Amino acid sequence: MTSDPGAGGPGAGKPRSGGWPAGRLVLAGIAVMSLFSVAAILIGALAVASLGSARDKVVNQLDPASFQGSQLEVALLNQETGVRGYALSGNAAFLGPYTLGVKNEPHAVARLRTVLAGNPRALADLNRTLGRAGDWRSHYAEPVMAAVRATGKAPASPSPLRGKADFDAIRGELTGLQNEISAQRHQALTGLADAADTLNGAFVGIAVGLLLIVILLTLGVDRTTIRPLARLAADARRVSGGDFGHGLGNAVGRSGPQEVRDLGLDVDEMRTRILSELATAQSANASLEERTRDLQRSNAELEQFAYVASHDLQEPLRKVASFCQLLQRRYGGQLDEKADQYIEYAVDGAKRMQMLINDLLAFSRVGRIEQPRVLVPVANLLTQARTNLATAIRKTHARIESGPLPTVLAEPTLLTAVFQNLLSNALKFRGEEAPLVTVSAARDGEFWLFAVEDNGIGIAPDYADRIFVIFQRLHDKSTYPGTGIGLAMCRKIVEYHGGRIWLDTSVTSGARFCFTLPAVDEASLARAGSTASTASTASAVSAVSAAPADDTADAARSGGPGSPDPDEGADDDD
Repeated sequence: MTSDPGAGGPGAGKPRSGGWPAGRLVLAGIAVMSLFSVAAILIGALAVASLGSARDKVVNQLDPASFQGSQLEVALLNQETGVRGYALSGNAAFLGPYTLGVKNEPHAVARLRTVLAGNPRALADLNRTLGRAGDWRSHYAEPVMAAVRATGKAPASPSPLRGKADFDAIRGELTGLQNEISAQRHQALTGLADAADTLNGAFVGIAVGLLLIVILLTLGVDRTTIRPLARLAADARRVSGGDFGHGLGNAVGRSGPQEVRDLGLDVDEMRTRILSELATAQSANASLEERTRDLQRSNAELEQFAYVASHDLQEPLRKVASFCQLLQRRYGGQLDEKADQYIEYAVDGAKRMQMLINDLLAFSRVGRIEQPRVLVPVANLLTQARTNLATAIRKTHARIESGPLPTVLAEPTLLTAVFQNLLSNALKFRGEEAPLVTVSAARDGEFWLFAVEDNGIGIAPDYADRIFVIFQRLHDKSTYPGTGIGLAMCRKIVEYHGGRIWLDTSVTSGARFCFTLPAVDEASLARAGSTASTASTASAVSAVSAAPADDTADAARSGGPGSPDPDEGADDDD
């Protein structure tokens, strides 16, 4: 039995537990990780940007500015050296450094202005230096060089002391510029170190924060999900171990996501339902056991009845039949025709009663008294059935043909009775021609399909199922004698062996009965061996003539075991 919780099944209307669902807990964890990641990215980006800015200032501005400042100083020193040498010697060759210094000065100044853009203090120092240099050239260097070129010697005015004083002023401005650049570089290096420390601290903080968040999330998942599930699993194992009365309410408690709590409630509801079904099943089992005991008692009584029917009832029945036959033989013709008819009826009734009792006993024993099953060639069983029906076969001039038949695992006595009944039916319900019966077998998957076909009067398809019901007859017993048990016996034996039997309604001439038996694998046949199977078959079918053959000829029946002896009791009568 199943129930749909959405359709009002058990627990459908029961309020579920509170708490966040697992999806919300997962989203919360993702949100925390996302916020932390965004914060870590921003902090890291700012730290990296600060470090990059400080590095760019040192590498791309202050270091080149310091270098170009020194280049400017070299260019100015070359100019002063050239002028002084030319003034002292009057040799134009000494103007080479001056000329080189004048040439390099604009390049150094241009680069300085580029790298010092945005640094007004340094640019102011540069401008003052350039102004001093310009004054020195216009008021000292150029007049001195003009006078030397004109007179060949240094003039008295302007004096060398003035030139030295003016150039010392230039040196002072250059020193101020270099000091300013050095101070700013030192400050930038300090900022670069601070930015690097900030970046390292940010990375360490991010790593520590990430580790803490992972630990907290792990502890949270363990506390909110894993532990409740573990408790639920432990309680479920306890219930599955046999403690069905143990409730699962404490397994979830007040912790855990909503899905886990609902799962605990659903499992507990299932446990309660199983307990209810188990109580019902136990009650039904108790009732079934009581009925089984009643059935066992009934079977025992039926077995007792069978014993009585086979011994106590048959003895007086034989006595009645014997004395009726004795009356018929001694006083036949001495009484009137009516009395002879009555005696004939009594003898016939006693004989049919005895056959009916024997057939019923044989029918009831099928499957109840189990005999060992052996590997038996079906051809041997068919031969035994033909031997049992030898008298009827001779009387009807019947021919029985068969193709290759397999070996099956069966009780030989019962399976021989199947062939004997089917052959007897073919002999009894024959047509105008002599009976021709064909027995064949073919493999059908895991079964052997057997067919017994005759050329008799046939059976209408409407009676295909009715003929296998016990005591069901299609003809008057005066025309075709029998008890109506033969085909019912065949069906019971075949089904007892794991097969089925039916009438092939597609046959329009005669009758064709088909039945199946489980096939035996080749390995089992090889292990068993043909000699052992033949020996088992020979011993098992030795008493098969006592099995009910509903369609055996009267001559065969009168000579069988249990037939009334007409002379029995004659001495008592005398």
